Amino acid sequence: MGDNINIGKVLDREGFKYNFTSSTATASDTSEQDGVIKEQDRLLPIANVGRIMKQTLPPNAKISKEARETMQECVSEFISFVTGEASDKCHKEKRKTVNGDDICWALATLGFDDYAEPLKRYLHKYRELEGERANQNKGNSYENNISNI
Repeated sequence: MGDNINIGKVLDREGFKYNFTSSTATASDTSEQDGVIKEQDRLLPIANVGRIMKQTLPPNAKISKEARETMQECVSEFISFVTGEASDKCHKEKRKTVNGDDICWALATLGFDDYAEPLKRYLHKYRELEGERANQNKGNSYENNISNI
């Protein structure tokens, strides 16, 4: 984003270091530091963000570069915010893997109940379908093993 006051700064947030360098910065302008997350690595791809935005707009609507970049920053920060909360919960419970339930819990804890409940329903349906697929694969594998005998 054009007038970002953080460009060239390294911010330490929730145990992660963010390196805000402009896209015109060269390797000599920024020193590679251990633990620094480059802007391109912390943001969702702008093409994906733009595609999602376009899906909710009328076909003839246009989206400015500034709007796409602003949304890119917002959704990337939102994901980091929710994931950080879920990660803290896992850390307290001495677990290393953040799962879908942790994300739902984090959304609810952070006050995003309107998102947490539909996501819980989606996660439940997803797990049901994955269970059905696993059972089908077991059945197919069993049938293949029997026919090979």
